Amino acid sequence: MTNLRESSLTYESNETKNITELAKVSTILELEERTFNEGKLDKDGKSIQFSIKVVIVDGEEYRVPDSVRKQLKVHLEEKPDLEFFKVKSTGTGMNTAYTVIPM
Repeated sequence: MTNLRESSLTYESNETKNITELAKVSTILELEERTFNEGKLDKDGKSIQFSIKVVIVDGEEYRVPDSVRKQLKVHLEEKPDLEFFKVKSTGTGMNTAYTVIPM
C-alpha cells in the first residue's frame, strides 16, 4: 500500500495521444478498441461509456478518429498498395477536421 504523497509524486496521466502526432503511419498497424467509463450515469442509472480506436506505436496509444479511417478507405480503394500516410488536423475539440495525406 502507498500513501497519497508517494502516489502523487509518481503519478502519470493516462492521456491517449492522437494519430496526428505521428510523422508517418503504416497502413498495417493493428487497430484496437478501448472502452472508457465517462463517470456519469444515464437516465436509467447505468454508467455512460464510450469507445475509441487506437494504434500502438512504440508502446504509446494513438487515437484514430473514424473520419481518418473513412478517408483512408477512399485512398486505399484508389491505391491498394498504399503503405504509409500521415494525418493533419485543423480546429479543436468537436470541431476538429482531419485530412489523410498518402505518402
